[in-house]
Amino acid sequence: MTDLITTELVRLDASWGDDKADVIRGLAAVVDEAGRAEDVEQLIADAFAREETSSTGLPGGIAIPHCRTTGVSEPTLGFVRLDPPVDFGAKDGPADLAFLIAAPAGGDATHLQLLTKLARSLVKPAFTDSLRSAETPEEVVEHILMALDAPPAGSSTPAPAAAVPAAPAGGGAAAAAPAAAAASAAPASGGPKSLVAVTACPTGIAHTYMAAEALEAAAERAGVPIQVETQGSAGSTPLSPETIAAASAVIFAVDVGVRDRGRFAGKPMVSSSVKRPIDEGDAMIAEALRYADDPNAPRVEGNAADAGATSTANESFGAKIRRVLMTGVSYMIPFVAAGGLLIALGFLFGGYEIVTDGQAIAVDNTLFNLPNVDDFGLEHALFGSPFFAYLGALLFTLGAAAFGFLVPALAGYIAYAIADRPGIAPGFVMGAIAGTLNSGFLGGIVGGVLAGIVAHWIAGWKVPTWMRGLMPVLVIPLLATLISGFVMVVVLGKPLAALMDALSDGLNSLQGGSAIVLGIILGLMMAFDMGGPLNKTAYAFATTGLGAAATATDAPELKVMAAVMLAGMVPPLALALATVVRPGLFTIPERENGKAAWAMGASFITEGAIPFAAADPARVIPSIMAGSAVTGALSMGLDVSLRAPHGGIFVLFAVDGVIGFFIALLAGVLVAAALVVALKSMNKSDADVATV
Repeated sequence: MTDLITTELVRLDASWGDDKADVIRGLAAVVDEAGRAEDVEQLIADAFAREETSSTGLPGGIAIPHCRTTGVSEPTLGFVRLDPPVDFGAKDGPADLAFLIAAPAGGDATHLQLLTKLARSLVKPAFTDSLRSAETPEEVVEHILMALDAPPAGSSTPAPAAAVPAAPAGGGAAAAAPAAAAASAAPASGGPKSLVAVTACPTGIAHTYMAAEALEAAAERAGVPIQVETQGSAGSTPLSPETIAAASAVIFAVDVGVRDRGRFAGKPMVSSSVKRPIDEGDAMIAEALRYADDPNAPRVEGNAADAGATSTANESFGAKIRRVLMTGVSYMIPFVAAGGLLIALGFLFGGYEIVTDGQAIAVDNTLFNLPNVDDFGLEHALFGSPFFAYLGALLFTLGAAAFGFLVPALAGYIAYAIADRPGIAPGFVMGAIAGTLNSGFLGGIVGGVLAGIVAHWIAGWKVPTWMRGLMPVLVIPLLATLISGFVMVVVLGKPLAALMDALSDGLNSLQGGSAIVLGIILGLMMAFDMGGPLNKTAYAFATTGLGAAATATDAPELKVMAAVMLAGMVPPLALALATVVRPGLFTIPERENGKAAWAMGASFITEGAIPFAAADPARVIPSIMAGSAVTGALSMGLDVSLRAPHGGIFVLFAVDGVIGFFIALLAGVLVAAALVVALKSMNKSDADVATV
């Protein structure tokens, strides 16, 4: 950092004309004279290109032209104090302090770090005053380096003791409710604000962490500390009670239910889908800060002692249904993944005949008493080995056991999304009943919703004080299970079983053209919004169907899963290919994103295409939809099947029809990449490349 700016990169009281282009040229010349420019003309061109996208003038007489460029090989900061000031587009007038931030083309992290640190310092009058009063370049360098090396103001977590008085031990809900109210009110009553956030999506793989990063970056730009709890596949990063108590407001960026939502009771709340922070992080931070001072802002209902029901007062009915279903699906996916992959490995080692006697072989034999492959007809056991036959039987049995939890987990966590923890037990029971009634995942969905609604209703009863402690652990689970179980068995059981049979028969009847049409529809859905409602709906349809397929060796649901995963891999892979074939059609950041998109596409992370679609939706989205539709159609037409709900090329052992798998994938990627290149070429030449 000591070489970032030197006295040779500072000019005081310079008169470089009355146009910002003259100032940018002057700063670039300073960089060149200091021996820091590899290509000064490229540096100037890149700075101009960035300036054309949006003004770099800031309130308070400041300008920060900046760029990523091949014109420098190391991060460089040039500074000029202008006399007279020059207009850089700020609303409050011309700038007398101008910085040129030049970062190497591959230095994204450094570039953003410099911008955020410098911007944070520039809002402090003491810092800008010191630059205006500095008499020598040495003083300027000293002030700037101190600002860039200093930790962000207010970035440390507020001390727990200063956050909110703890509720008396054993005080129960009555004691905790005032504490929760104090927690909400205290931070907004004059001290510096801080925020907390929760991000979560059904798969918990991409959006969860992308949204968290976007919120953290936006909060840093706003100069407000934030801590984010990511409720993702890699586990949660729980917020401490002290951090929550000290927060001025909470942001929920989720497509599933928030775990233990009651922790945030009383907090001003901003709620959105998990995708919004990626596009509108700054707006969400500003909204949260505004709500922190607004007594009429939406707040998280409930109290801190009881997680209570997850209230979503401002949520539309459709959004609530989607959130509830996606919560159940997200908790079901690990069972699908573990069970499906274990069963696939069982088939790999033991052969498909393992379905018939797999459990008996696993239970009745040991490593020291291996089965006779001929006795059980295991003709396709790996190498005809009794050891691999036994290993396959063991893996198959474990996978089948994991699959036994699919519908109970789906129903249990649907109920949880509606009624929080009191809904889990009756929801799991309804899922088990759905299995008993042969109503499959449809029965699980209906049973989970029923159990959640009943549990939520009972939780709202007004009961004597002595009975409140018994409600969540005894009364609600007992009565909710009894009522919803009676309705499931007596009223809904047979209709749901008949509906499930009809759905299964419909999938089994798909042949030729009808199967291809289904593949096209699924492909279009997977590519249209890349992690949005249509994408998640198609994915949920496939994963729940994968659970319905259970241990079958050739079920149509397995083909649906293959079509969905392959179609979801196409967008990032196609755009990665396009950046290689015609790099001149893409900006430098897009080319960098293209490198990451190879790995994301290969791993079935469709969200890797979002940066490209956000920058050019009219050309990118139709192209990737066409490619995914081709892949979905070919996958269904070539009878490719898959037992894993995720993993991309890393779960090839779970694929049946590997050649068809790659044919379908390659065809869709080529179609999408060709269309992207063709559409972009119509209005953009290789010379039209923005750098930031």
